[in-house]
Amino acid sequence: MTTGIGALADNALGWVSANRDGFRLGEDALAPEADVNRSWKPLGELAQVCVTVRSRTAPGTALHERAGELLSFAWEQTREGGLLLDLQRLEPASTYPLEIYAAFASAGLRHPGYDSYAALLARTRSWRLTEHQPNRRLGLLNSERRCGLPARDDAGAVLRSTWLGGLPEPWTFERAAGYTLTHVVFHLTDWGHDIEAVPGDVVAYLDDWLPPWLDGCLEDEQWDLGCELLAVAAALPSTPDPAMLARAFAGLAGAQEESGAIPEIGPGPSGRPVRRDFVGTYHSTLMALFASVLVLARSGGPVRAGVPA
Repeated sequence: MTTGIGALADNALGWVSANRDGFRLGEDALAPEADVNRSWKPLGELAQVCVTVRSRTAPGTALHERAGELLSFAWEQTREGGLLLDLQRLEPASTYPLEIYAAFASAGLRHPGYDSYAALLARTRSWRLTEHQPNRRLGLLNSERRCGLPARDDAGAVLRSTWLGGLPEPWTFERAAGYTLTHVVFHLTDWGHDIEAVPGDVVAYLDDWLPPWLDGCLEDEQWDLGCELLAVAAALPSTPDPAMLARAFAGLAGAQEESGAIPEIGPGPSGRPVRRDFVGTYHSTLMALFASVLVLARSGGPVRAGVPA
């Protein structure tokens, strides 16, 4: 099975590499009217996934080297952090510049000016008191930790205010709750780096209910959310069920196009329209790569012994 997962990851990274121009920041990156979801968000997601791929693969392997090239590309797009400093100065109350910067910082890519300004912001009452949804607060806590800023909340306490932390009735799971819970786990575990960070009762709850939720997503061809749930399974201390993984990756392999792209959703039982442009495929393709590498790293698969680039 690991061979198939490795091929899916390699093909997904191939698509990302071939379409990296889609991640470029435009000249309007700092404009007030610019759409963050089509500029900074994709670039930040690219950086985070590449950081994970680099940390979970061996130097000299194709995945490791190509991810490193893309991470360098993403850092160059920010003018090595300079644009993020400009963005944070323009929007001092916004957290997304810090969250994007934190991905780079976790890989050792720092901008002294941004570090100084972020440290100043973190000491302000405004920064400490701005209200966020609990899952967003967990993301900010992890970003602050990555950047070496002082913690202002206890992540364990914040977790209990999230949907997942409350151990809700499993039949209330739906798309929005799914995306919230996956990111709660990503933030708690620092994107899969700390598999012991999720409390035992939450791990037991996910061990019971993540498999049927994942099956439901794949039956409905919700590929993007399915990939995120797979990544969650690989970010927990319990070993992912091999049968569950086999079903999930067989479905993803069937959805992956010859180019390596995976659409966010498939037609599904309702025959809904499917977007196959950059916007409709980049995130799910990144998440397929992310989940594949985490699963392979947990299984000791060929992700650490691939063909050199």
